[in-house]
Amino acid sequence: MHTSAPFDGESVGESAGESAPETMPGATRNRLSRETSPYLLQHAGNPVDWYPWGKEALDLAKRENKPILLSIGYSACHWCHVMAHESFEDASTAAAMNALFVNIKVDREERPDLDRIYQIAHQMLIQRGGGWPLTMFLSPHDQHPFFGGTYFPRDARYGMPSFRDLLQRVAQFYRDNGEKIEQQSAALQHAFAAMLPPPSAALEPFDTRPLQRGRELLAESFDAEFGGFGNAPKFPHPTHIEFLLRRWRATAASDAPDLHSLYMATLTLTRMAEGGIYDQLGGGFARYSVDQYWMIPHFEKMLYDNGPLLQLYAHAALATGDPLFRRIAGETADWLLRDMQSPQGGYWSALDADSEGHEGRFYVWDEAHVRTQLSAEQHAVFAKRFGLDRAANFEGRWHLHAYRSVEEIANELSLTEPRAQQLLDEARHKLLALRATRIRPARDEKILTAWNGLAIAGMATAARALARADLVQAAQRAIDFIRTHCWREQRLLAAHKDGQARFPAYLDDYAFLLGALLESLQTHWRSEDLAFAMALADTLLDHFEDREHGGFFFTADDHEALIHRSKSFGDEALPAGNAIAAQTLTRLGLLLGNTRYLQAASATLRAAGALLEQYPHAHTGLLVALEEQLQPPRIVIIRGPAEHCEAWRAALAQVYAPRRLVFAIPSATPALPAALADKTSRDETVAYICEGMTCTEPVRSLAALQALTQE
Repeated sequence: MHTSAPFDGESVGESAGESAPETMPGATRNRLSRETSPYLLQHAGNPVDWYPWGKEALDLAKRENKPILLSIGYSACHWCHVMAHESFEDASTAAAMNALFVNIKVDREERPDLDRIYQIAHQMLIQRGGGWPLTMFLSPHDQHPFFGGTYFPRDARYGMPSFRDLLQRVAQFYRDNGEKIEQQSAALQHAFAAMLPPPSAALEPFDTRPLQRGRELLAESFDAEFGGFGNAPKFPHPTHIEFLLRRWRATAASDAPDLHSLYMATLTLTRMAEGGIYDQLGGGFARYSVDQYWMIPHFEKMLYDNGPLLQLYAHAALATGDPLFRRIAGETADWLLRDMQSPQGGYWSALDADSEGHEGRFYVWDEAHVRTQLSAEQHAVFAKRFGLDRAANFEGRWHLHAYRSVEEIANELSLTEPRAQQLLDEARHKLLALRATRIRPARDEKILTAWNGLAIAGMATAARALARADLVQAAQRAIDFIRTHCWREQRLLAAHKDGQARFPAYLDDYAFLLGALLESLQTHWRSEDLAFAMALADTLLDHFEDREHGGFFFTADDHEALIHRSKSFGDEALPAGNAIAAQTLTRLGLLLGNTRYLQAASATLRAAGALLEQYPHAHTGLLVALEEQLQPPRIVIIRGPAEHCEAWRAALAQVYAPRRLVFAIPSATPALPAALADKTSRDETVAYICEGMTCTEPVRSLAALQALTQE
């Protein structure tokens, strides 16, 4: 028995409902009131007898032989709010839920292990992708799902039954079909076990075929008019774009540079930067566009999108010199500093799609109101740039999307282009200040280790590309927060909220934070960050590595036993943890001469070999890791007085060289690992260029270093 709903966190629906309040006036607080997750607290006043996932709920379901209703979502999810208002706040629906089921509510951001398993199970049962809210019905005896879907309406519509009727039917099915459910559970377990293909033969050499094929398949799905890949809804897919930029850079000095890869990357970045997916006033990106034009987004802003996109726009600014990309990187970094970094240094998780009960209300404008706020000159430029001289594009109002170039508008209005840009910037600043007086979308103030890793990497990369010391400090403050609050006895914790760090960390936490530390070390050397990186790598290998088949499991070897221990290689909304682990272990292994790290990285790519051959375009993160296996990155170690080291590092940082890592280590730095300690400054500033396990004699001038490391 299975079904699915047409609306979920990955698709588009009409705007409806209001943001779920943290407390319903007069309501009795349920067990979720003891949680720290903003999403669970949004449901603490529901009449549903919710439990968090844990022994109490699972034991109760088994003892009473009641099926489990598992509801998974997140605080910024619009359709989660809709289902909450329609069903979970409705007394009659809650009464049926309480009578027939043990009800468990999960924040997918705190428990990505559970979300990953039940999203896969949903896809197996329904034969289509899932999303949020995810609604699954589980056997109380083994937690295997026997029925599921995503959003269900309270009353029958959209071609779906009412949720209240569905509850009765599911409960009856459970009572009448015990044998069928057991058979389905066995089949599902078998399907989980058979998910991964066999690894490549141990002695089979890596080659470039997946790189070439991946680029070809991306080109086939590329939208040559509006950028991006595939049809609506459109997601940013930063790993795709980074892979294409690297493909172009690898061929740029050849007789046949891959200019089409550069075109695919830069057109997509330009269209996104000019589109409504980008906050044209405040910076930062929404989660995806509901249309092919990047015009109307699903309005929530997620940290996990903006960290990689910040890094990507910083790279693109270096690669192309385009001032648009530099501006977008700077504004996105400013948004993260202004709206998403906690006073303690960690980065918060998300901004809600809804405010004042409506999706997007915080961001959209009435044209007449805008006209009253701007001078005639400012309005003339602003309206033409952002379409206020056209029909409304979002529920009778205007969401800002760049339609015409500043050059074209300047010519039409007989202005110089700098003057038109000045008027546009003045208008943007005025309206941003006005927007700041509105009721803001709710902010999820969980600090997630994995997502902080992505944000730190973006900040550190942007700090180098934009030469901004404030971003260096912002990245290091976040590192210090995670090390202080989420690192205990050589193990990470995944989430921090209200002074509590909770949940054993996952592969993504270790891999993304390890990558962030390597980026931060290239921006400003701190030996404690290298020690932290080494400890993370060791724990990753000790507790997550599949020593038999290669690669890394999503959960540690001492994690809570669930129905499946997943191991995934594909990029999804986040880059694949296995891909980032393979790349960062290669880099750290080369930096330190540590063959254990290098072997684990190689084994990860071998474990994914069949996937890279069959579906390279779905594994672009792994393609980048493969590229660095085939042609190891060049590592530059600069030693000397701190100010001279920094000057050399800053000079090299102004070139897009994705295969080059630069570490500026002042000569006074004590207690370095052997592979670094033997690279001494010799009483002057010098640099060592290392490829693989071989390093040059010291290079004694910056000009010579730049010439020798030019790609």
